[in-house]
Amino acid sequence: MTPIRRYGDAGQAFPIYITVVGGLLFLAFAYIAVGQAAANRNDAQTAADAAALAVAQDRRDQLADVWADNLLDPTKWQDVFDGKVDGLDLSCWRADQLAAQNDATVLSCLPEGLLGYTVVVETNDTVGDSIVPGTEDKKSQEEATAVIEPRCEFDIPVEEAAEDALPALTCEGAEWELDPKAPEELLPKPEDLFEVHLAD
Repeated sequence: MTPIRRYGDAGQAFPIYITVVGGLLFLAFAYIAVGQAAANRNDAQTAADAAALAVAQDRRDQLADVWADNLLDPTKWQDVFDGKVDGLDLSCWRADQLAAQNDATVLSCLPEGLLGYTVVVETNDTVGDSIVPGTEDKKSQEEATAVIEPRCEFDIPVEEAAEDALPALTCEGAEWELDPKAPEELLPKPEDLFEVHLAD
């Protein structure tokens, strides 16, 4: 009498089971690799955003100082708000500083017109080991552009042009009645005069 093979089907299913589990593990590791790469890119973008904003804020602060220095000459105000100012210090050192704080390195920092900067950074860390060949030494690069926008408007009446009075400065609905003799702390701050944000 021939014995009955009760485990024949199970024996045939085992290789299929191994194949399916192996495929699922491969997919899981692939998703991990994708996640590692995405996290590395996010770190690079965060560093680029912070660096670009820091550069633009430094330039904004310098423009505000020039405006305050020319407070008594309103004919120069518009050039300041348009960014048409010579002799300002370089601002890209702030990009290096903020990138380093976010574990990245600045590859380039360039003016974007008169009132903006574009910064490109690269992460110091690599994507890391994964099942995807060639990613272990790959670093992420991202760029960001920050712009400076003037927030204020003013008019210089003809009859006041030769007088000592200063025109009213309106900054997004807030009106500043400027007094030439007012102490510096009562003047508009850089953030009152200019807005800094990332370009869309």
